[in-house]
Amino acid sequence: MPLKASRHHNVRVASSRGHLKVFLGMAAGVGKTYRMLQEGYAELQNGGDMLIGFLETHKRADIERLARGMPILPRRMVSYRSMELEEMDLPGIIERAPALCLIDELAHTNAPGSEHEKRFEDVEDVLAAGINVFTTLNVQHLESLNDRITELSGIRVRETLPDGVLARADEVVLIDLSPEALLDRLRAGKIYPTERIDMALNNFFRVENLAMLREIALRQVAEDVEVKRLTTETVGSREDALAADAPQAVSERLLALVEPQPSAQRLVRRGWRSAQRLGAELELLWVKPPGRDASEEEERSLKALRQLASVLGAKVLVEESDDLAGAVADVARRHGTTYILMGRPKHLRGGLSRWRTPLLQRLLDLLPGVDIRLVADRAQRRAAEQIRVDALERL
Repeated sequence: MPLKASRHHNVRVASSRGHLKVFLGMAAGVGKTYRMLQEGYAELQNGGDMLIGFLETHKRADIERLARGMPILPRRMVSYRSMELEEMDLPGIIERAPALCLIDELAHTNAPGSEHEKRFEDVEDVLAAGINVFTTLNVQHLESLNDRITELSGIRVRETLPDGVLARADEVVLIDLSPEALLDRLRAGKIYPTERIDMALNNFFRVENLAMLREIALRQVAEDVEVKRLTTETVGSREDALAADAPQAVSERLLALVEPQPSAQRLVRRGWRSAQRLGAELELLWVKPPGRDASEEEERSLKALRQLASVLGAKVLVEESDDLAGAVADVARRHGTTYILMGRPKHLRGGLSRWRTPLLQRLLDLLPGVDIRLVADRAQRRAAEQIRVDALERL
């Protein structure tokens, strides 16, 4: 059904929120932007009020050809350090108020001086204005997958967005393509200019990377569908329970044990993805030794943890105690924790270590009704495997 409502037709209710549709893919070149343009053009042909708010063609002939003749809002110039940078004209989109706006590259970081730091925040403003949005996203830009992508590809993705942005989308369309077909497109010059093809083939566009990214994209969409289904069922069950005056089910609550150090971010991301699968709330707990001020490095790491928690929608708790297990157990009881995630415990040293009860065992004794999971560090596992390979090669 075409999206005909617009400011020009005087039929849109200003308070209604727009509909967000995300075209998700495993990598550049799979056809996300092309598919978005195709669907936008179909709305246009059906009489809908469609506007391209931002389009990144990367000089790809097929995209430029498809977009030719479509209504597109000119980019605006943003001044930054004596430079003029092109960005999406957010005020222009709000003023124009189309029924449907196409906005490419959802994870983009805006130039300083823009209304928002990230494009997904711009899109939120567009949706709040009652404008429907089609947008594109590669799966490696999801914040919770950042460590996983780095571990498997060796490349750290710098532009990320909160997973909740994708979770709140009304529709997620997976644009799938086999790694072999994508590599054929790359070699044919349909993704990058000729001078960049060899570099891409030797770095990110290796067949094993693409196969891994494709699996992650497929799994992400499947999990998104499952979470939405469970949410719908939970809301329905709650309404039924309230109608019948029956007791409601207790939701899961997950507690991740962290310390203010960079490696904790890996645990936080793993914890968030576990919480999503369980439909659980996530809290992060640091048990700080009493009477000891945090070092500058710990303060920086704690600030980074708080920022990451804010992006993912988790809460950071800080408790002072010289009894780690006791403090964790106390917080878990107060907050109704059902799952605890923790990194692999450090080996105790010294003559008294054999007389100490390990943290894991103490928690199992103190919290018999709580599931406890040890989270492995895959980077350390890969390093250990490389050490074994190097040792075998020297034999």
